[in-house]
Amino acid sequence: MNMPSDPRAQLFPQAPRICNLSTRKRHGNGSYPGRSFPHGASERRAAPQKGEPRGSRGSAVSVVEEMDPEDAEEVAAELQGKKMDGWNVLQIAAGTGLTAYIVWAGILMPGFRKVPLKLQVPYIPASAQQVKNVMRLFKGRSGKIVDLGSGDGRIVLEAYKQGFRPAVGYELNPWLLRLSSYRAWKAGCYGKVSYYKEDLWKVNLSDCQNVAVFLAPSVLMLLEKKLLMELPEEARVVAGRFPLPNWTHTDTAGEGVNQAWAYDVKMIRQLKKDELEGSPV
Repeated sequence: MNMPSDPRAQLFPQAPRICNLSTRKRHGNGSYPGRSFPHGASERRAAPQKGEPRGSRGSAVSVVEEMDPEDAEEVAAELQGKKMDGWNVLQIAAGTGLTAYIVWAGILMPGFRKVPLKLQVPYIPASAQQVKNVMRLFKGRSGKIVDLGSGDGRIVLEAYKQGFRPAVGYELNPWLLRLSSYRAWKAGCYGKVSYYKEDLWKVNLSDCQNVAVFLAPSVLMLLEKKLLMELPEEARVVAGRFPLPNWTHTDTAGEGVNQAWAYDVKMIRQLKKDELEGSPV
């Protein structure tokens, strides 16, 4: 696959050249051509250096936009109902002082996930140790691997490096999908791993031999049912951070927040069968 000289042009097609923002010359009144400010925001121009004539810094000035706390809520309210992807939100946030709030609302919370509230999963990136523990539990295995709710794509990327083919991630947050693609390009794996914008609850897992899940406890019980119904007999599921509540793990790695648990579907089905046969009628 031929990549453009600047891959950001493909990965972030809607992003303007940020450098143009700081190098555009101002009009005589000190404003920037074509530059608008959100309600309540203002422009602050860089002060001249010592001995420099006032108003002489028109070719490359630093622009900072400020917003009062009360106005921030108004802008956030105006943004609701407008269809925007994660990159658009970050561009607006960077210029309005809403960065922390918007990033939290758009990335750490499933703001872009059009799924029922009880099935929404917040994004919390896996640590390097967590990824290491997950891959340790997949050691000696091969075939297709999927990460349900792949976030920034780091588990899929590591799985590909360790020989899993294909390596696939499912994620609904568009910002995280672009970040995943960027990470894959940076690692020299662009086009070799796959990230799909799909609802993990609608994905068919019947051909998946290896499944990684870093999900919230609130959805794990429902996920158990889906996995048990769809996965092939030889499949292994590895859960990070939180164990599957009703399954008996085969192996575990790490401890504390870095702990991961491995579950073999064949064993789980046998245990479920034994429970049913041993239950009184």
